[in-house]
Amino acid sequence: MALHEPRSRTASEPRRSARLAFFAAAALGVWLSCAGTSAATAGEAWPGAQWERGDCAQPGLSPADLEGLRSFVATLPPSSGVVICDGREVFAWGDPARRIKISSMRKSLLSALYGIYQPEGGLDLDATLENLGIDDDPPLTPEERQATVRMLLEARSGVYHGYVAGTPGMRRNWPARGSHAPGTFWFYNNWDFNALGTIFETRFHTTIARAFATRIAGPLGMEDFREEDMHYLRSRSDAAPDFDRSVHPAYHFRLSARDLARLGLLYLRHGEWRGRSIIPSEWVAQSTQAHSATRPGEGYGYLWWVDGFELPERSFSAQGALAKYLVVVPERDLVVVVLNYQEFPDDARGMTEADMKAIPTITHSQMGQILDLLLRAQRSPAKAAPAHAP
Repeated sequence: MALHEPRSRTASEPRRSARLAFFAAAALGVWLSCAGTSAATAGEAWPGAQWERGDCAQPGLSPADLEGLRSFVATLPPSSGVVICDGREVFAWGDPARRIKISSMRKSLLSALYGIYQPEGGLDLDATLENLGIDDDPPLTPEERQATVRMLLEARSGVYHGYVAGTPGMRRNWPARGSHAPGTFWFYNNWDFNALGTIFETRFHTTIARAFATRIAGPLGMEDFREEDMHYLRSRSDAAPDFDRSVHPAYHFRLSARDLARLGLLYLRHGEWRGRSIIPSEWVAQSTQAHSATRPGEGYGYLWWVDGFELPERSFSAQGALAKYLVVVPERDLVVVVLNYQEFPDDARGMTEADMKAIPTITHSQMGQILDLLLRAQRSPAKAAPAHAP
């Protein structure tokens, strides 16, 4: 499928040497484990009440090579991380049970819910905002009302209306209203993502929190998520009409690394969980393929990032501000979750890009380095997951 030409994201900074990081971090001693005490059996595994811990050597992970990853993580801001291979936890650090605000990863969670509810509720992805009775304050223009649900999922609505939440970087290069017709231009746009939340709740007559709890967290056996771990961020009474006034709230989640890893495993296994279809496999494939190119080597699907991190194999990921990452590498049968403990504030009024850069984080390039070190340590994948259909 041909990709649309987008506005490019800022190029990531050059990678630093993993070998230098290894020696620089040798004495730091953060808690990090490569589980190897259980008698893990070969074959497809699923987590029960807790993740089964697997032997690093069983899925081809070299404990010696993983020392490079151990040392590199020690140089980064405090975080929690989980590595799942062949359905087992083979590597972890920090506190994987700690619930953290995941920022824009929320959008990939909503995509999963659309995959469940859209076929059940008969929602036409090509229905327009006008068809669905979706508007805003100030009102949308007649052209903006022609944007479809599919365009919002792809971040191609052309609706550059004020919106709730977002980082200073998301406001930079924000297109003027009416500058691009619906469907013609990709721009990472919180208006699209927030309006999708409104459409979901009004169309399917449930809250996002309830839907996630009953249709995903419950069936997957998530250990930490509670319905109250999702909250709304609404437009303030003094919001500027051309900046952050909107009737569509942001929907924020707090999740743990070990719970997010279950969502990653669900997507790795094409929406199935222990023989039961949770999300249709067609939706998983469609939402994690690139419908727009965002920069060289990276694309955007239905609220999921596709490829990136300069990896040699195909991948897809959910990403949030201040280093919130869930990365799935199907050919390596890997799910990797990294959650920086620093959280982006709900009230970011007056925050500048310089303020944002001053907050300790794990950069996109450093996350790429984590993945690179992990793939180098995995000399021979135990079982490559089948690739998604194009």
